[in-house]
Amino acid sequence: MNSKKILVCGAGGFIGGHLVKRLKEEGFWVRGVDIKKHEYAESQADEFVQGDLRDPILCKKVLQDIDEVYQLAADMGGAGYIFTGDHDAAVMHNSASINLNIVDLASQMGVKKIFYSSSACIYPEYNQLDPDNPKCSEESAYPAAPDSEYGWEKLFSERLYLSYKRNCGLEVHIARFHNIYGPEGTWTGGREKAPAALCRKVSETDKSGSIEIWGDGKQTRSFLYIDDCLDAVRALMESDFEGPVNVGSEEMISINNLGKMVMDIANKDLSINNIKGPQGVRGRNSDNALIEEKLGWKPKLTLREGMEKTYQWVSEQVAKHSTVKA
Repeated sequence: MNSKKILVCGAGGFIGGHLVKRLKEEGFWVRGVDIKKHEYAESQADEFVQGDLRDPILCKKVLQDIDEVYQLAADMGGAGYIFTGDHDAAVMHNSASINLNIVDLASQMGVKKIFYSSSACIYPEYNQLDPDNPKCSEESAYPAAPDSEYGWEKLFSERLYLSYKRNCGLEVHIARFHNIYGPEGTWTGGREKAPAALCRKVSETDKSGSIEIWGDGKQTRSFLYIDDCLDAVRALMESDFEGPVNVGSEEMISINNLGKMVMDIANKDLSINNIKGPQGVRGRNSDNALIEEKLGWKPKLTLREGMEKTYQWVSEQVAKHSTVKA
């Protein structure tokens, strides 16, 4: 048993839930905290506290006797949540409040090091207008011009954590996640991201039907499977490299082609109906030069391998919750 005590903020979420599992496998004592319990799996944390990290009193309670913190808690979702503009005030206020509480109290309460999950959404929109040639190298973050308030809050919080490192001696490690996906993630309800949404749509549709994709479907992204993400996060935390560093895949694909990949996995020949909807930047892809140089990390799974695992899980959820529709 490792003697370190670890706090995972956002332990009821997709990445946080998987991270708790990984840390337990490695022998750590883990306390999880989230405003909600995990929807799809029982938490494996030694203690799970259900509560609101916007409340400094709760933050003080969960940080008690903790050596290391993984801060993944945020108000977030896919394009349907982030890019409509309807949730901007909540996203900015809720996520910033959590980060302000956690970093300040962690530095006061003797926490030795802290991981902060930032996002590829911090990158400037002006470098992501060409779907075939987006620029997302770490140093390209400035001059800043994120495409969403979610991205602005993440960039602010990166600077917040690094300020505490400089002024208070807190050891900080920051990763910019690029579209992490896999089983046990949100797959319905409006906050799901493209891989899970497409798996759900294909699974729900019979063999002669069609699925809807927002925009022209030519917007590009890269997607990283959850296990690869956790490998990178753990390598970063065990290193002396602070970041910020990209954690993502360099295997870029258009959303239409991602939809076709899911159809192929499902053995369904469906048509795509491109409709109006929020879609974010035109192109985004991880640039992994820095993480390979500093940590020697690269993804193990191809997108196809990860999507096969994800489709199997999402289709099981669909079967539990609904009947197939035309």
